[in-house]
Formats: sequence, C-alpha cells, structure tokens
Amino acid sequence: MRSHLAIALLLALSACGENADDRIARAQREIAGMEFAAAKVDLAAALAEKGDDPALLRLLASVQLRLGDGDGAAATAMRLERAGASPAEIALIKAEAALLRGNADTALALLGNDRSGAAERIRAGALSAQGDNAGAFAALQRGAALGDDQMVLRDYARFLLASQDLDGAARQVEALSRLDPAGFDALMLRADIAAGRGRYAEAQDLLSKAAATFPRIADPWLARANVYDIEGKLDDAMAMATRAAAIAPDDARVRDLQVQFAAMKGEWDKVRSLLAKQERDLDPLSANGLSYAEAMLRTGQPEQARALFQRALTRSPNNPFARLMLAEAQFTTGDARAAFSTVRPLALATTAGPRELELAAKAAEASNLPEAAEIRARFAAVRDGQAQKLADEGQAALARQDWNRAVEAYAELAQLGDDPQVLKRLALALSHAGNADEAIKAADKARSLHPDDPDTAYVAGVVRARAGRDMPVALTLLRKASEAAPDNRVFRTTLARYQARSGA
Repeated sequence: MRSHLAIALLLALSACGENADDRIARAQREIAGMEFAAAKVDLAAALAEKGDDPALLRLLASVQLRLGDGDGAAATAMRLERAGASPAEIALIKAEAALLRGNADTALALLGNDRSGAAERIRAGALSAQGDNAGAFAALQRGAALGDDQMVLRDYARFLLASQDLDGAARQVEALSRLDPAGFDALMLRADIAAGRGRYAEAQDLLSKAAATFPRIADPWLARANVYDIEGKLDDAMAMATRAAAIAPDDARVRDLQVQFAAMKGEWDKVRSLLAKQERDLDPLSANGLSYAEAMLRTGQPEQARALFQRALTRSPNNPFARLMLAEAQFTTGDARAAFSTVRPLALATTAGPRELELAAKAAEASNLPEAAEIRARFAAVRDGQAQKLADEGQAALARQDWNRAVEAYAELAQLGDDPQVLKRLALALSHAGNADEAIKAADKARSLHPDDPDTAYVAGVVRARAGRDMPVALTLLRKASEAAPDNRVFRTTLARYQARSGA
C-alpha cells in the first residue's frame, strides 16, 4: 500500500512541475496520435495558466468538436469570440456545436452563405439530420470539389461507402491522402474499402499499420475485430476486441462488440451482465436490444423475452430475427399456436432454414395442426437438402462478391418456388454481374410477392439506378424504401447519390 501511495505522490509532484508550454507540446502530440480526450485535458490546463489565448482556444474547440462535445465547443466559441476571433470563424464553431447538440436549424442559420469546405461539411451534417440526404450529398460534393479540407473529404468518402460506391470512396481517399499522406482517416478508410471489396488480408494489413501508428486508441483494433467477424473468424475477432478493451474499457463500441461476440458464443450470462445497466434505455430493435432479449430467453426469463421481442416485431414487422425469436419465446411460454402463427411466414419461404422449420414443426405438432406433417418433412429435407446448400452457397458468394456464382446459386434456388428473399438476392447478384434486364425482372417479381417490404422496393430501385434505367421509377422506389425504413443508412445514402446524379 505504501508503495502505491509513493508512486501516486511521485506522479502528482511530477505533474505539478509541468508548465503550460509542456502541456501544449503534449497536447499537440496527443492530437497527432488521435488522443483527443487527453489533449482536451492538457489544453484546458494550459488555458487555465495562460488565460484565453486565441490559438489555444482554437485548438481546444477543434478537439472538443472531434470528441462530439457540442456544449464544450459552444462555451469555447464564446471565449474565443471575447478574445477577438473573426465572426466567420466563430460562426463555424458555433454551427458545428449546434449540430452536435441536435440543433440542425440553428447550424444552418449560422453557416449562412459560407461555401468553404468546412462549412459544406457541417451543412451536409445538418441537412442529413433534417432528412435531406440529397442536399447533404450535394454539400459534400461541393466541399470535396474544393480539395482543401481533409474532414469534408473524409465525410464524403464515408457517405459513398455507406451507399456502396467503393470506387467513388476510393477517389476521395486518394484526394485525402494527398493532403495528409500518413493520416489516420485515410488509412482507416482504405481498410474499409478493402474489406468492402472482400480483400480481407489487405484490410488487416492496413489496420495493423494503423494500430502501430496510433497505439493509444481503440479504433484500429475494433475495425480489425469487425473484419475478422466478416470473415467468420470469431476467435480472432474476440482477441481484437480484447485488445481494444485494454485500451478503452469504457468505450461503448468496445462493449457492443463484446456483447455481439458473447451472443455468438452463446455466453448469455455475460450478455446480461454487460447490458444490465442499460436495460431500461435499450432500443428493442438495436443489436444490443435483441441480444439482451435473447439472453433473457436463454437464461430462464421467457416472459420478459417475449415482451421484448413483441416490441421489436411491432416496430419492424419484416425483421426475420425478431419474428423467429418471438415465436421461440411464445413456444417456450407454452403458447404453441401463437408461436406457429408468428413463425409461419418464415417457414413458408423457400430459403427457410432448419431453425425456422424445426420451430414451426414443433409448434404445429403441439397445436395439432394439419400442416405439421408437411413442415416436419420439409425440415428433414432442408436439414440435409439442396435448398439449404444453395442458400448457403449463394450467401457465401455474395459475401466474397463472386457475382456469377451467386447468380447461379440463387437462380437454381428460385426454380424451387417463388420466394421474395431469393429473388431479391438474385436481382442484386445479376445487377453486379451486369445483367440489368434480368436483375430488374427478378426485383420486380420479388416486389410483387412482398410489396410492403422496404427491401424489395430498395432492390427494385437500385438495380434500375445502377443500370441508368427508368430513373424516375428508380428514385420513386428508393424514396419509398427510405421513407419506410428511415433508420437504414444504405437506403438514405443510395437515394441521395442517385438523386444527385439525375438532378432530381
């Protein structure tokens, strides 16, 4: 105990020996290393000693904005204003601070007619927050065209990545690299693009370099975990999450990955432990909300799980996981007939797997329903049969972007019966393979079978847009999908990208 006290006293005494210049120099190193939280502390201490030095206030405001601290940045802007900074500079800081505080209207008003790269980046964020994704896309285009602002190039690349335009994102990353060749954002974005193209080894090499270059932040390790997860290498993914946790144990992103991997491993007590403190605030449709509900089911609390899954399915009737898990919770609580009614749409699909069919068969048998024998027979066939094999092959081909093999698998699967899930995947694979006519045909058939599903509207729109066909129809379908699923970022960004191209 005495040794611990001695060490603490020694550290305190050494800190007392630091002056403002020491803290400023360290803050600059911390900013270069992306350690913004540490830099914020050092800059605040330096300002306490030096007074409201405009250069330090600018640095502090930029750090606060990178941390998402809108309140802190707004307060710093007021100090900077009193220190004599220009109105244009103050307006930019206040606008971004307002955006971070959820005041998009205020942010836009503060930006006025400023058309600098920084202003366009903030404007894009504000327009996106208002639901104007086409306006956000246009603002990012204008800002990136100036070629002088790293953060607008970063945000534009991220937007293009979200809309699955990997080539467009790569062009922005090249422009970003010319401004900052060894920069963190360019390195991480290159890894995202490599992973998006299925080049996982290349992505891991880039992320390993990022982890070595920026050793005190968790982001590269979190990204490595996600890439390993995409590859299906769960143990490696968990090892990367552990490395991230050692750096940032309180980071919500670290916790989210730990929850995800614990759920995949079936460690349900760990899932409950990790999420217990957030139980009341969990969104039932979020990954953590669904994992927590399943943990309740697996640890002997089926009634609570049933209530949670019912909330999720009510909000998103087309969510197959919520539907399957609600049915399982209903069956576990003794309501077999309700379970069958819930799982039946999944069990009727051509792509139905053993899990859906087995639960449907059990629920039908327990309810003495005539469908029981047929479903049980399908379960036995699918367990070892052609449909499941083709579905697995098609999904694996999509993941590695082997479009021709995906077309073969889903085309063969489609011959077993009309199924919107199969047809959606077939349409996307055909589109990527360059067969626009057949892609549109498959997408339209999927939509005719499930007209209220946002996914079928999105696919029918995007295969047209990629081919440059029927753009008014394509945009109408993409808009319908975005309005039906406003939280889906792929839908929003894809709509914005093609709206901008068509001038709509």
